[in-house]
Amino acid sequence: MYGSPGIPLIAPPNEGIPPVPFKQPTQLFRYGEQAIWSTQAFGIGATVANTSNRVFSTPIGQQGQGFTSSLTIAETSLKEGGRIPAGVAFDVFGLSCHVYQGTSLTSLGTPINDTASISNLVNILNNAVLSWDFTQTTVDISPVHMIGAGGGAFGAVSQNAAGANTGNMNNGAGTVWMYRKHAVALPGTTTFAILLRFGGSAPVLGTYITAVKISLLGYYRNVIEIG
Repeated sequence: MYGSPGIPLIAPPNEGIPPVPFKQPTQLFRYGEQAIWSTQAFGIGATVANTSNRVFSTPIGQQGQGFTSSLTIAETSLKEGGRIPAGVAFDVFGLSCHVYQGTSLTSLGTPINDTASISNLVNILNNAVLSWDFTQTTVDISPVHMIGAGGGAFGAVSQNAAGANTGNMNNGAGTVWMYRKHAVALPGTTTFAILLRFGGSAPVLGTYITAVKISLLGYYRNVIEIG
């Protein structure tokens, strides 16, 4: 009879919550989904043709990747440049590439809604490619216009009688594209970077500070010693 001492209330195979061991465990396994991100900035009138920019090389609190001030949590989540934290394994199953702009490095986020800012966006989409950089091995990922289920700049912009622009353009309809079947494994303490590379036909960037934020979406796993 179910409910008697020692007999589960739920019939097998759904026997409910497994028993808790009396012995204190010595390791705790933690896992879940997480994003790791980093940003590259370009100044007004930057020449980008035939350049290669190392993203994920500058940690939070330091200057680099085109920024003249220290990177904050909005620009990167890395605690150590180019390294997965010790004791953490990270499997990348998604990638996003977000282009945004401003009149200065302290005002990034201005809507992409006029000819100059839209030109910068389309310039990056049409001419930039992302590649993995694993110290001695470089693996090309994809042109930027494919990342985010994009294919170009999407959105809407309108202008009122006073000449003010409203609306916003962005890279495609989605934010994550890539690695839908086979994730890229980054074991703990892996040294890596993402290269933001431009072809020889890329025009000079226009009258805005432009930033490209790359995010890696994936699963993390780590083991915490507790005894």
